[in-house]
Amino acid sequence: MSASGMTDPDRIWTEASGRLRAEIGEGPFSSYIAPSAVRADGAGRLILVTPTAYARDWVRKNALNRMNELWLGLDGLSRRLEVRCRAELGSAPPSAALAAQASSLQAPSALSLVAAPVATVAPVADGARAVRAAGLQDRLTFDSFVEGQGNAFALAIARQTAAWADGHFNPIFFCGPYGYGKTHLLNAIAWEAQRLRPDAKVVYLTAERFLSTFVRAVQDRSTAAFKDSLRSADMLLLDDVQFIGGKAASQEELLSTLTALIEDGKRIVLAADRPPTALNEVEPRLRSHLAAGLTCPVEPGDRLLKIAVAENRLDAFARLGVVSGRPSREVLEHLVDRTPGSMRELEGAINTLAAAAGPRLSGLGADEAQTLLGSALRGAPERRITVDEIQKTVADHFNMKQADLLSERRTRAIARPRQIAMYLCKQHTTRSYPDIGRRFGGRDHTTVLHGVRKIEELIPTDEQVARDVEALTRKLRG
Repeated sequence: MSASGMTDPDRIWTEASGRLRAEIGEGPFSSYIAPSAVRADGAGRLILVTPTAYARDWVRKNALNRMNELWLGLDGLSRRLEVRCRAELGSAPPSAALAAQASSLQAPSALSLVAAPVATVAPVADGARAVRAAGLQDRLTFDSFVEGQGNAFALAIARQTAAWADGHFNPIFFCGPYGYGKTHLLNAIAWEAQRLRPDAKVVYLTAERFLSTFVRAVQDRSTAAFKDSLRSADMLLLDDVQFIGGKAASQEELLSTLTALIEDGKRIVLAADRPPTALNEVEPRLRSHLAAGLTCPVEPGDRLLKIAVAENRLDAFARLGVVSGRPSREVLEHLVDRTPGSMRELEGAINTLAAAAGPRLSGLGADEAQTLLGSALRGAPERRITVDEIQKTVADHFNMKQADLLSERRTRAIARPRQIAMYLCKQHTTRSYPDIGRRFGGRDHTTVLHGVRKIEELIPTDEQVARDVEALTRKLRG
């Protein structure tokens, strides 16, 4: 079948979103498109479901027309995408029309249905690593993971889990915003666990793969094979668990799978954009199981960590012969300061710089790097954003006094803006938690940590908080 005659929405979305990523850039894609997923409503119409109304509005304004152009160029049935946020669709399980349609068009065998979406790490004859089906990425190992203040604890737990250490917590649950290393840690655990125990069955898959495979298994009456493919695992790694929310039958199956694996002493590692207790769309019994082990936050990286990530990525390019030498510290700092979003956005800028500069990398100045990168960098102001400026901007945004943010008052009208200000301080300055606390009326660092994590939890779920943070970020960047 030609690319322009595909009918499976999953395949079309993979192809179309890949092209869209290249056109709009890694930052916007990671923020608004990557957390979304294609579903079918009760009438069989294809819906791009975004996590928040803010993301829905952004997609409609900036990407929907181009997305449909790409989709229509690939879809043999000439369907179009609509976009809605998760709240508009309610908590009812999605229609099985999409999976049924794909199943009837492709008619995969029970074996391919169960095995294809599940990435299983397996040794091969020459001792090299291989992956049966899509999922794991070779470059996402412990060797390529850059440790920093925000991820040190999660990294230590990941290494312990991968080593099959006794006395482990079960399940392990990594949580944090998109683009800061959760998927990297799951990949690294899978590769290392299989290296240390070649005879073990290590299974990695995303929640999206889990859902689509389960629905197809129900349609093909091959649920027994699906259950066996997961419950025979010695270690199960499940990414993007937040997407399991609102799907009753799939949640029940996941709960049964986790219960069976735990009872058999098997290892479970999960990741989501929020802690288990904040997954409000997830059924309480499943949420309780997810929270029963050890929750490890993966926090946004500070400026020093981002510089280290940039250096590490460019060193990898140098080993491949893509670039020659290292850029100056000035260029690295310029790159990091102009990409204040997630690590994925930073990596996109690094990739662009490496491709554009090549052997001239070590001789670049900041101005020339800016010219080569062009629109890949946001053009943030050269000046550094200060804690005082953040406090004044937040106070003005919420029609309050800066002194209110430093006071002992704990009413919601004061506490939430204060937490947002603390979050922005952690995002846009290099100040430590204790230092930020001192600048907010002498508060303890644990108070700041709690405030930052609270806003991280609310951004994907609370429309107003997401809008406030986005508006304040734009004001701070000028």
